Amino acid sequence: MLLRVGYEFVYDCPAPTPMVLVLNIHHSRASDIVVPDHLVTSPPVPVTAYRDTFGNWCSRLVAPAGEIRLSSNALVRDSGLVDPVVPSARQHAVEDLPAETLQFLLGSRYCETDLLTDVAWDRFGGTPEGWPRVQAICDFAHEWVKFGYDHARSTRTAWDTYNERVGVCRDYTHLAVALCRAMNIPARYCTGYLGDMGTEPPYGPGDFAAWFEAYLDGRWHTFDPRNNVPRLGRVLIARGHDAADVPLSYTFGRTKLTSFKVWTDEVDGPEAAQAGA
Repeated sequence: MLLRVGYEFVYDCPAPTPMVLVLNIHHSRASDIVVPDHLVTSPPVPVTAYRDTFGNWCSRLVAPAGEIRLSSNALVRDSGLVDPVVPSARQHAVEDLPAETLQFLLGSRYCETDLLTDVAWDRFGGTPEGWPRVQAICDFAHEWVKFGYDHARSTRTAWDTYNERVGVCRDYTHLAVALCRAMNIPARYCTGYLGDMGTEPPYGPGDFAAWFEAYLDGRWHTFDPRNNVPRLGRVLIARGHDAADVPLSYTFGRTKLTSFKVWTDEVDGPEAAQAGA
């Protein structure tokens, strides 16, 4: 399967404004990229890049005063398979976890494990360990939270989501991540592209998606409490403790986002055949 993924943002900047963008496809999908997701700026400005502490690819630029358009349009091969489901995946004792996973047991900006520990153990302490426990947490978040773009708020934390019971995909993910960590299951936040392939209409507006990975049975596994069903066409951009580590953009100054478009579409016909999809 061949996917066209990309975005177009338009910012209005009252003054020259430094920006850091976390928008490139993750290096783990590098071999799948047919047409690279190069960042294009209009007007043209110098762009430099670096890897953050999680290995995510980040771009730096200084937007001039006035309007700037940031865009990318890539082609990515995908297996066309849905997220793997491994009900037998076991949970590790904390003392047996690899050292590099321990940071994903700790509380973070949007995932207050200290506030949610009692909630987690009261609700999930009696569930079977491992995959069934993580799935129970996803089932809970999926049912507990009401989805709606009108509920979006950049400051909402997992604790807020638990109490307010509304949110968007990042809020479902923060709540599930915090509950997993409170149950001693390493969980890391993910952001990326996720289209509507394999689902029934009506379809919502194009957007980036949030999900998480839980460490079970020696590897990281994908879970998506917002959709709560295995999905296909998932293209990872970045991972971190929570959304504070992987925002679409950091803007170091006042800006106004005047246009926002994201697409994740399956490509067929001659273009797909030419790419060998």
